[in-house]
Amino acid sequence: MTKEQKNEVIELLKDKFSQYNNFYVTDTESLTVEQVGKLRRACFNKKIEMKVAKNTLIKKALESLDSERYTGVYDALHNVTALMFCENPKEPAIIISSFRKEINLDKPVLKAAFIDGDVFAGDTQLTTLASLRSKQDLIGEIIGLLQSPTKNVMSALNAGNKLASLLKALETRAQA
Repeated sequence: MTKEQKNEVIELLKDKFSQYNNFYVTDTESLTVEQVGKLRRACFNKKIEMKVAKNTLIKKALESLDSERYTGVYDALHNVTALMFCENPKEPAIIISSFRKEINLDKPVLKAAFIDGDVFAGDTQLTTLASLRSKQDLIGEIIGLLQSPTKNVMSALNAGNKLASLLKALETRAQA
């Protein structure tokens, strides 16, 4: 690989790291070409970009963006590295988990995940990442919780109106 080609790869990676707040660092070393193809298709179907690059080029791209921010990711850069870039931080974990079940192997191995500024290091974090709720889900829950007291007050007021009209009806009936 020439120096120009390496610089192109570093620029491409910098663009991807800048574009996405979430990315996974995985090890796909012992997968066959067919298995990697299946994994790429699964990622493509879920709008996840999967890129394979040299560890030194990945490290240079991360360091040129912000060497402090990505410190926890550097330890994961060894062996064959495939990067998964995504908007939804949970999707790659789900894909990796289901892919493992499908091929009956513990591959690909999750080396690290960078989710909204936090680093999740190691394959043991996969179940935690798969159970993450998206930002939209959390916002929906908060809105639901905020609307709940309002709905209770409104239903109490409506019930009060019904109760008042029932009392008036009983009063007019008693007077008649």
